[in-house]
Amino acid sequence: MVSRLLAIDTVTSACSVALFEDQKLIAQDYQEIGRGHAERLIPMIEALPNRGKAEKILVNCGPGSFTGVRIGISAAKALALAWNSELSGYQCLQLVAAQAQELAKNPDSIYVAMIGGHGEYFVQNFSASGEAKDALQSLSATDALGNAQSNRIAGNAAAALAELSPHFVTCNLLPKAAHCLLISEQDRYLNVAPVYGRAPDAVPAKAR
Repeated sequence: MVSRLLAIDTVTSACSVALFEDQKLIAQDYQEIGRGHAERLIPMIEALPNRGKAEKILVNCGPGSFTGVRIGISAAKALALAWNSELSGYQCLQLVAAQAQELAKNPDSIYVAMIGGHGEYFVQNFSASGEAKDALQSLSATDALGNAQSNRIAGNAAAALAELSPHFVTCNLLPKAAHCLLISEQDRYLNVAPVYGRAPDAVPAKAR
């Protein structure tokens, strides 16, 4: 029996979708749009074969744009309910690390840095095999540099950090739905919930 998987990625300035059949990519769309993911996502899915309908749906849960994270998850949940599809998620930095390792001639440990909020960066270290070596963090530029365990850095914040420390070898990347199967299978079955990567700006006042 043919099994289809729809992948959705909206957490950065890029909006992308991909449709797989028995783990083989059969259609995709990738657009760097900055904003407007909510208006662009559904038409992109509907343009896929059979309007993107699939038995499984995989969505990027973040971290990234607060709005983008919610758009992707909301769409994935709505489609999973309508199609009675299996739903699971993955984390943004995990995919960026996997994409960077796929491009490398000699994969080694890598540091992923993505643009966060309030001048901070989402960062995490990964091994050559793609396993996370530490926890996801949101750090200032100075702290992000000190947290690096590799001179290889990937992500949309790679160039900015490399300007502060020239010894980095950079790979400027955004996550792309068509590459989601590069992530290990166990890391593609995360609970679908927003990963914001940092504490909320507003904290409820303590009850008096």
